[in-house]
Amino acid sequence: MDPVTNKLKDRLWVIAAAMCFGAALFFRFALIGYGFIAYVLAGVGTLVLVFRLLRHLGAYKLRRVLAAIIVIGLICFIAIEVPIIASARTTKDPRADYLIVLGAGLNGSTPSLSMVNRLTAALDYLEKYPDTVAIVSGGQGQGEEMTEAQAMENWLVARGISPERIIREEKSTSTLENLKYSLEIIESLGGDPTGRVAIVSSEYHLYRAKLMAKELGAAPVGVAGKTSYPVLKLNYFIREGFAVAYKWVFQ
Repeated sequence: MDPVTNKLKDRLWVIAAAMCFGAALFFRFALIGYGFIAYVLAGVGTLVLVFRLLRHLGAYKLRRVLAAIIVIGLICFIAIEVPIIASARTTKDPRADYLIVLGAGLNGSTPSLSMVNRLTAALDYLEKYPDTVAIVSGGQGQGEEMTEAQAMENWLVARGISPERIIREEKSTSTLENLKYSLEIIESLGGDPTGRVAIVSSEYHLYRAKLMAKELGAAPVGVAGKTSYPVLKLNYFIREGFAVAYKWVFQ
């Protein structure tokens, strides 16, 4: 290959990497909640530069090894995403005596977008199944002016759900605690904590939430809170892949 063509290709590779890094900075700092897309873009930009550098160094064998590692990693990640995507929908018949609504963040006292998505699904469910009791689950985190459970109850009551159908679980600080303490409430009310229970969460989170509920002895069905923005949904599916991988390996 002549030097001019080679130099032009180098420039194109550098431009591609710079575009990836620029997009990564945009998603990381100009938007809220898109961190994992930013990390992926930064990783792609880094790989573009590394592959071009290895070519210049004549390290073709190392390039092939690196490419093989990347392909294997992608295959593993896709395998992890399959059950996550398969569970990212409401169960065909989600009727249950109790509906556990998993908390999400608050901005002061205002529900985050993820919480609103979950509450919208919970509202539709409670209107469809008027005999179901809701357990809204979530404690108070940093920067939150009230417990997530209180905010969720306020939101549902403001939209016509009777307070008598809502029970607050306000101690939890994680998904596992959301489920554990909510099942304890069901047991205290005379219900069966090992029986059928409906769980509302964001669609990308349902696989892991139901897996934890099964580990606690329950028979969960899923109710999907649909994430409003497609790119944000993609970000959360990527993040959830890493969370599930961690759970499979270390928990």
